[in-house]
Amino acid sequence: MIVEPVTLTGKHVRLEPMSEAAIPALQEAALDPAIWKWTWPGTDPDAVAAYVRLALENQEKGIDLPFVTIDVASGAIAGSTRYMTIDTKNTRVEIGSTWLNPRYQRSPLNTEAKYLMLTHAFETLGCIRVEFKTHHRNEQSQNALKRIGAIYEGTLRQHMIHTDGTLRDSVYFSILDKEWPEVKKMLEAKLAAR
Repeated sequence: MIVEPVTLTGKHVRLEPMSEAAIPALQEAALDPAIWKWTWPGTDPDAVAAYVRLALENQEKGIDLPFVTIDVASGAIAGSTRYMTIDTKNTRVEIGSTWLNPRYQRSPLNTEAKYLMLTHAFETLGCIRVEFKTHHRNEQSQNALKRIGAIYEGTLRQHMIHTDGTLRDSVYFSILDKEWPEVKKMLEAKLAAR
């Protein structure tokens, strides 16, 4: 399994490899504090820049592959997402660190981005598993994962310590390669209805 930068393009969204050149547009997209209720970096421009640089460092280490999420209609950067916890030996990846400016939430962008990333993971990279994790209080994210066909697996208690010192339980979901054909049909039907 070779995971390398790639552009994934759909009707509504384009996922381009993240670079430092995207920092100003990501800082602009990240200005709404509602995005960061359950995660970091927050609206501080320096924190957003550090977030991008860390993602790129992790890409160099082979553990992340970050993307900027672009609204095809406007050409604007709407947020970002990435493959994380890349495990080439066990042919699995996590899709996470996904955030969108609220004006793009509940639009086809996130559904199509997940569709493109899942298609690439299962059909190009040959993954046997794609996983997701979210904050135990982030019901919006958990519901979104259920809507794309991910299966709840369990909750890791006191899994992370946030920068403010609070403890986070992480709720895990996954999609397996044998489930992908049905999930793909469902996602294609959702996107066609839009």
